[in-house]
Amino acid sequence: MQSQDVAQRPAPSSPAGPVVDVEQAEAALVEHYPRLVRLAYLVLPPGLGRSRRVVTAHALTQRALPRNRTPAPVIPAQSTGRDGDPGYALVRLQVLRTALEAGLPLRRKAWPKRSQLPPLLPQVWGLKLFPRSGGADELALDQRLSTLSGPARAAYALRGLERLADDGARKVLTAAGVADPDGALLEADGVPAQYGLLDSPEFDPCSLQARPTDLMRRRQHLKAALAAGAALLVCGALLGLPGEGWGPDGAAAPPYARNPAAQAALDPAKLTRVDPAAWQSSARTDFSVWPARGDLTGDSALLRRALAVWARPGERVQVSATPGTLSGGPAGPPQLLYAGTVDAAHVVILYDGLRLARYAEPKDGTQGAALDFARVDGAGRAEAGAVVLGRTDGNVRYLTAPWVSKAGERDLLKPGSGAMDLALTDGVTAPLASPALRSGPCTSWNVLQLADGKRTRLLSDLGELVPARLTSGRPGSPGEASGAAALRTWQPYACSLGTVRSAGVRSVNAWAFNEQPLPDASGSAAWVCTRAETWRGGGARVLAQFHTPGGRYGAVAAKAENVPACGARDPHVLAGVLWKSEAGTWYLLAAGSRRTASIRATGGINGSARSSLLTVPGEQGARAELKGTLRDGRSLGGLR
Repeated sequence: MQSQDVAQRPAPSSPAGPVVDVEQAEAALVEHYPRLVRLAYLVLPPGLGRSRRVVTAHALTQRALPRNRTPAPVIPAQSTGRDGDPGYALVRLQVLRTALEAGLPLRRKAWPKRSQLPPLLPQVWGLKLFPRSGGADELALDQRLSTLSGPARAAYALRGLERLADDGARKVLTAAGVADPDGALLEADGVPAQYGLLDSPEFDPCSLQARPTDLMRRRQHLKAALAAGAALLVCGALLGLPGEGWGPDGAAAPPYARNPAAQAALDPAKLTRVDPAAWQSSARTDFSVWPARGDLTGDSALLRRALAVWARPGERVQVSATPGTLSGGPAGPPQLLYAGTVDAAHVVILYDGLRLARYAEPKDGTQGAALDFARVDGAGRAEAGAVVLGRTDGNVRYLTAPWVSKAGERDLLKPGSGAMDLALTDGVTAPLASPALRSGPCTSWNVLQLADGKRTRLLSDLGELVPARLTSGRPGSPGEASGAAALRTWQPYACSLGTVRSAGVRSVNAWAFNEQPLPDASGSAAWVCTRAETWRGGGARVLAQFHTPGGRYGAVAAKAENVPACGARDPHVLAGVLWKSEAGTWYLLAAGSRRTASIRATGGINGSARSSLLTVPGEQGARAELKGTLRDGRSLGGLR
């Protein structure tokens, strides 16, 4: 069926129009990569299986980058779905074209297209990857889409995922080589227009679950590969004997290439070292003005091992990086921030202007090393206050900025208990309890408190190299979370920081956006929105939380990711929760930010209010859709 819908001919050539540079196409591909992969996943034939579709979707999207300047497809600017960006239109068209080609049957007398073969890259050995399961509605939609032809699935995805009108979808399908775009659109009409479900995890190839492959078959293949592996080990040992050997580079892999720039980046003598007083007169106050500290800054052998492992991490090196952080070697000699002994390890911290790299090796000389990366581009004085030196026995040690005069430890769950002083030795703090290493119930959340002149800042360890800054207040102009009012605001919501561990978080702001009287006259409940911003810009996570009088913790009423709500770009939020009074009566309680003029609930519960608060009697398990209107007339959707 698919072989009849997709013509075996090249896409029609485009007349003279805008030309897309490779850099422009790459920027569009990187910025919209999750959406492009989702589009490819929806169009690929279901017969491939979910795991093969995931890997193929990523492979087709990564191969969509043109090799040189390419004419942009002739598609109306308003129909590209990404603000008329010709770069996005070009890579989207290539993704769609190759995904349709992947569904064509193989022919005996013709070479198969690359998209029809299993992808060489990416590959994950020993695991099957597939999207997280959605609900019954998502499963039913996936089953209906599996009955459509490839062009019809493409038409449905262009309508629902890209929000294209039929005229725009018709032009994209024609440019992708579909022989009968009108027929594809007509066939797609046979599936209900549940376009909102396309954004669910069921169709997200970037949010995956992992399961093992056939274990018995893997064991058989492993036995067959042992002989070849033994031969490779012998050859590798022989290669390592002559010349300089691998010793000076520690756990680094063998050098793959030698050039002046690469060699300079590995030379400890060329490391940048900043004067200890540079930060006092510099126009910048970030990691670039940190001096080199620690008792091993003169250990050239240790520094060389750290640089070599950064450039070529070997098999015995455990490498980790925050999301959106590249782990490749430095382009030139980096800056040395620290080299010293931390508990049972020798630690080196380096900075290349965009990233921090932490190298750690056992102090007793045993084999193995760890290499951690964190993206810190755009860091200011507030974000460049501390770096994690090491974590041991549930505790964490920090290296603080040279402008930090005092450090302390504070429990966010006890705002009135004050901070406990931490000793500072050459910028290194005494160990403090790390909430990132704790398991079990959340009974405390200890954070680092730093004194910087007249300012006091709070930083929380979230399991990464750079702690996250905590703030409080209206988005766009938040203040530090160290004041008494801010600490009281954070108290019920401190444990929610655990939901953003290891997510590359730069800062987390808590904003008390409204207060709502409870219908049983038992006091007022607080509505607080917490927003975690990331170093990479995307992936911000928003939680709307509800706290009743006497409760220790706030309850998450709604959450979302990659939305502008509760942020500097859109400082508005609307959320609701089903609440049960002490008398046993259920209510729908909803609140918007203070500039909300009215709220309406529809669906399982109906009601409205001409204010920023809504209280409506409801039933347990009922579901409602919330819509709000701001004072300037703009509409406001409920956070989900």
